[in-house]
Amino acid sequence: MADPTGFLDYPRMTAPKREVEERLADWHEVYAPQDRIERGSQVRQQAHRCMDCGVPFCHSAGAGCPLGNLIPEWNELVRTGSWQLASERLHATNNFPEFTGRLCPAPCESACVLSISPASGGPVTIKRIEQAIADESWEAGRVTERRASVASGKQVAVVGSGPAGLAAAQQLTRAGHQVHVYERDDRLGGLLRYGIPEFKMAKSVLDRRLAQLRAEGTKFIAGCDVGSDIAVERLRARYDAVVLAVGALRGRTDTSTPGSELSGIHLAMEHLVAANRACEGDGPPSVDAAGKHVVIIGGGDTGADCYGTAGRQGARSVTQLDRYPMPPPERDDAITPWPSWPWLLRTYPAHEETGQRRFAVAVERFIDDGHGRVQAVQLRRVRVERDAATGERVPMPVDDRVERLPADLVLLAIGFDGVERMALLDELGLSPSARGTLSCGSDWQTAAPGVFVCGDAHRGASLVVWAIAEGRSAAHAVDSYLMGSSDLPAPVIPSALPLTPA
Repeated sequence: MADPTGFLDYPRMTAPKREVEERLADWHEVYAPQDRIERGSQVRQQAHRCMDCGVPFCHSAGAGCPLGNLIPEWNELVRTGSWQLASERLHATNNFPEFTGRLCPAPCESACVLSISPASGGPVTIKRIEQAIADESWEAGRVTERRASVASGKQVAVVGSGPAGLAAAQQLTRAGHQVHVYERDDRLGGLLRYGIPEFKMAKSVLDRRLAQLRAEGTKFIAGCDVGSDIAVERLRARYDAVVLAVGALRGRTDTSTPGSELSGIHLAMEHLVAANRACEGDGPPSVDAAGKHVVIIGGGDTGADCYGTAGRQGARSVTQLDRYPMPPPERDDAITPWPSWPWLLRTYPAHEETGQRRFAVAVERFIDDGHGRVQAVQLRRVRVERDAATGERVPMPVDDRVERLPADLVLLAIGFDGVERMALLDELGLSPSARGTLSCGSDWQTAAPGVFVCGDAHRGASLVVWAIAEGRSAAHAVDSYLMGSSDLPAPVIPSALPLTPA
C-alpha cells in the first residue's frame, strides 16, 4: 500500500547540483554524485510522495512515459527499500534507465497527478528516483548480461548506434538473433556520444552499457558508412533484416538573414561534436568559444547544451536568443491542460551558470567585421505570426528599435530537418517525407522489404525516451517478421498506429 500522505509529509526535493564555480571548471556531470546511504534516505523519502494513483497517467504513453515505465510499482519498491525488485521492474520496460534518468525531460512528471494543483508541492521526482535505481543497480552488480538460451540462426543489421539502434539491437540479441550494429563515426553511441555534452552524461555511463551489449553477443562495427564503405546490396544479401536507426541529423540552417554566409556562424552540432571530441582526447575543438562573445539562436534543449558548453570553454559572454515570448513559470491550463506536456519556462542547469537569455527577439542581420567574419548581430523585438499562405511561423518586428549585440561566435540551434542525404537511402529506394522522415507501415517496415526504421529517422528529432521506445517496438516487429511471432515486449505507441507517411 502506497503512503497516502507522503506528498504532505515530504516536500519535493530535486537532485542536488554541484556548485556553479566547481562545475564550470570541469566537464563532470552537473548533479552531485550520491552515495548509497544518501540514496537510501533522500530518494526513499521522495518515493513516499507517490500515491500509486488508481489511474497513473505518469506511465501512459499518450501523456506520460512513451515506454510505459511501471513508475508507481518501482516507486513503491524504492519506498520499502526493495532496490533489487525495483531494478527488475525498471529494466522490464526500459533498456537504458541510466540514459533516461539523466537526459529525459520527464513528461511523466508533468503527467503526475500531483501536478494538477500547486498545493500538492509538485510532482513526484520520478526522474531522480529512476536514475537512483539505475545507478544503484550498476553499483550493486545487478546489471549483468542476459544471453539468449537458443540461437535463431537469423542475422540482423542495425544501422546507427544511437539510443534507438542500441535498444533494437539489445532486444534482438536477447531474442537469439545475431545482431551487427554499423556506426559511421569512429566511436559508438551516435548522439549519446557526440551530441550530448559530457556534463549532462559522462561517456563512461555509455561505455559500461556498450560493454554489456557486447557481453550479450551484439557485434559492433564502427567507422563504417553503409552505402559507401559497404554496399547496400551486399548488406541485404548477408542479413535477414535491416533496421535503420540513422537519426535526423540534418541541421536547419539560416540562409535568408543578411550576413549568414560569414565565417564564425556554425550549426549547433558542429560545436557540440567538436567539444565532445575534445573531451574524448582528440585535441582542441575546431569550434571553440574560449574568449568569445557567443550568441546562440534557438531556445530549446540543443541551445541549452551549447550554452553550458560555451561556459565551460571560457566564453567571454553567452546569450541565448528565443523568438518566442517568455513562457509562464507555471502551467497555464487554458493552453496546456493537465496531463499534457505544459508550455512553461524551463531553466536548465546551464542557465544558472553564466550568460543571459533573451525572449521575443530575432536576428535581423549578421554584421561583418570587414574581413568576412561575424562580429555582431543586429536584433529586433518581434512577435511570431503564422503566414496565411504558407502556414509557417514568421517573426514580425513590433517596433523600429534596433539593438546591436557583440558576437564572435554564432551557433544555430533552430532545429533539424530530418534524415541526412545518404547513399544508403538512395540504394534502398527510400525517399524522406515532406518532414524529412522515413515512413513505414504499422509493422515498422519501410517500402524496402525486410528493412525497418525506428527512432528519430522515423519520428523526427525527439526525446531519448521516444528513441528507446521505438527501438523496442521495431525489435518486436523484426522478431515477428523473422520468426512468425515474438515474445519481445513492445511499448504501445499511439502515434505509430498506423505509421503512415507524414
